[in-house]
Amino acid sequence: MTQVSIDLMPSTSPVSYFPTADEIEIFSAAAQQKLAVMLKGPTGCGKTRFIEYMAQQLGRPLITIPCHEDLTAADLVGRYLLKGGETVWEDGPMTRAVKLGAICYLDEVVEARSDTTVVIHPLTDHRRELHIDRLNQTLNVPDDFMVVVSYNPGYQSVLKDLKESTRQRMVGIDFDYPGAEVETNILVCETGLNESVCLDLVKLAGAIRRLDSSGLSEAASTRTIVATARLINGGVSPRRAAIACIASALSDDLEIIAGLSEMIDNYLPESLR
Repeated sequence: MTQVSIDLMPSTSPVSYFPTADEIEIFSAAAQQKLAVMLKGPTGCGKTRFIEYMAQQLGRPLITIPCHEDLTAADLVGRYLLKGGETVWEDGPMTRAVKLGAICYLDEVVEARSDTTVVIHPLTDHRRELHIDRLNQTLNVPDDFMVVVSYNPGYQSVLKDLKESTRQRMVGIDFDYPGAEVETNILVCETGLNESVCLDLVKLAGAIRRLDSSGLSEAASTRTIVATARLINGGVSPRRAAIACIASALSDDLEIIAGLSEMIDNYLPESLR
């Protein structure tokens, strides 16, 4: 069975989130109107944090399903299992989400096969139902149930893309890396690190994102510089932390790592190295 994250009750600890546009308003309206949502944006830009924040704001359980190429419809809906010598039915995460009236979040949905993801079609149109073939049972979807998917458009290809019939059932919200001021505030809030150091890390990440033909498949994300700031808080020098969390994490190519290390030296003041 696919490993899932299930948050049945919204955390009592507030989830911090810094909006960058009107994503909160769009999502809230979609939830009210029982519409499915797709979150599009680069890796590590805050899509998962956003859905955790919105689940808490709406007071709804959240079930997260990490998608992969081996994901099957049975992984989502459920299957019969042999337990203690007996054959018993076990609900999949999507069935549990329907029964709970939860937000069902399919993370990196394009990694799953299209013949698997079509199982969400009757959940996201006028039918609002889930048919379980093995049980010959159809579940009507409660008002609070919601399908949310996410993916990185940079990974799109002919083989990895959402079917048009799936996309047209959803409200699209585009994400990107936050502006420098917001991203600095995120680092300060998440790590408690000195604001000036956080700003230097944000400037470094921005410079890496602007590189042309760098040979990098991924840019320096907000997630990577948060990790860098946390290492610094743990006593690691800023330069070494940046090399470990940014340069070495983004590439195995020694020349690229050397080039990124040179950028780190240029963007971090000598006093921080």
